[in-house]
Amino acid sequence: MHANLIGGQWLAGAGVAVNVNPSDTRDIVGEYAQADPAQARQAVDAASQAFESWSHSTPQQRFDVLDAVGTTLLARRAELGDLLAREEGKTLPEATGEVARAGQIFKFFAGEALRLTGDAVSSVRPGVGVEVTREPIGVVTAITPWNFPIAIPAWKIAPALAYGNTVVFKPAELVPGSAWALAEVLANSGLPAGVFNLVMGRGAVVGPALTEDPRVAAVTFTGSAATGQRLAAAASTRGTKMQLEMGGKNPLVVLDDADLEVAVHCAVQSAFYSTGQRCTAASRLIVTDAIHDRFVAAVVKRLQSLTVADARSVGTDIGPVVDEVQLRIDLDYIASARAEGAHLAFGGEARPSDAQGHPGHYLLPTLFTETHNTMRISREEVFGPVANVIRVRDYAEALAVANDTQFGLSSGICTTSLKHASHFKRHAQAGMVMVNVATAGVDYHVPFGGRKASSHGPREQGRYAAEFYTTVKTAYTAA
Repeated sequence: MHANLIGGQWLAGAGVAVNVNPSDTRDIVGEYAQADPAQARQAVDAASQAFESWSHSTPQQRFDVLDAVGTTLLARRAELGDLLAREEGKTLPEATGEVARAGQIFKFFAGEALRLTGDAVSSVRPGVGVEVTREPIGVVTAITPWNFPIAIPAWKIAPALAYGNTVVFKPAELVPGSAWALAEVLANSGLPAGVFNLVMGRGAVVGPALTEDPRVAAVTFTGSAATGQRLAAAASTRGTKMQLEMGGKNPLVVLDDADLEVAVHCAVQSAFYSTGQRCTAASRLIVTDAIHDRFVAAVVKRLQSLTVADARSVGTDIGPVVDEVQLRIDLDYIASARAEGAHLAFGGEARPSDAQGHPGHYLLPTLFTETHNTMRISREEVFGPVANVIRVRDYAEALAVANDTQFGLSSGICTTSLKHASHFKRHAQAGMVMVNVATAGVDYHVPFGGRKASSHGPREQGRYAAEFYTTVKTAYTAA
């Protein structure tokens, strides 16, 4: 049984959860401790007690720890990638790449521990000096989703530690294996007891203790919009600092002048890889008239060539949906689209096993045409390998449709027109804009985040992470 890490000790929980491989539901990945509210409060207590010392640690000490974590993750990428693919259903190449990205994130923020700067300026008053510095904020609760079970924890935990905060980490219930493996690496990195704590368990059980405790200075959350909105409402009454990433309904615009091969690659990569289980997935493909039919035919041809199978099998392009609940949600959206009059151009079929006979939660990549932007399939985030094509007259209509959504995370365009590309970059209502690049897939050293209902609070990743994980102090000194 894999235990929780609290105050430097591995502790059994109040219960145990079984981790099941979605590619082969006969395969049990392991059993993982489930905390109760008392144990969650114990983790906050440990982080609170450890903060004073860690917040005054040297940049070199923090660099050494984070750099060691990054080195270990990169060295173990094959082993941990296999674990990630096994428990979450991401293909083995994607999973191994995700572990490598986590290692790179830790190494980047190791450097940021040394690069944190301030300002020394002259006061408007004679004989007075002014210093502007950044300081850690305190205990940070990090709540992460199941779709990137090691990269998203990395880009929350690494900056929190780099800037001198302590952390209580609550991973998604579906992917405790990757979280536990990351916790083990951190535990062996030289961190003092209590600086990092792992609390596995159901959000409904441990969530309030990890987010409502007055000793928690900040909560960083990635997950559903409904949960994020509840957290924000509760935090507003306590003054807790909040960082929320809550999904998207991302458009990919394809104009008449687009390179067809590039457009198809961007669409398929954005919408269907990682089984479409990415908040940056492009599920609305907005295509102008003259290229529409050729684009749809080319996408269908590409989808026909993809292999849906066990995530760890050689040659698999798309793995399973993460669990039976998510599969039912995906199928409900498919049924809803058909009921509203959308044309099923490809897929739409769930399969109880792959070609090798592995029982799992398999769903063929699904493409709808003859849709419009008022359909449910165009308004709500499906979070599966499902996309719909919306036909438009021209660029102006495409931009209007792209922006007609409550979300604003990632937005893409495929075009060879510099005029349209430049206009789209300025006018797309999204936090991230891609030109002839897939909407899913971002670098670790630049900001990540969106607008509208997609995000709340400062950006994640890159140097902008300091805005969330530190507070600014202005000090005046008389000569």
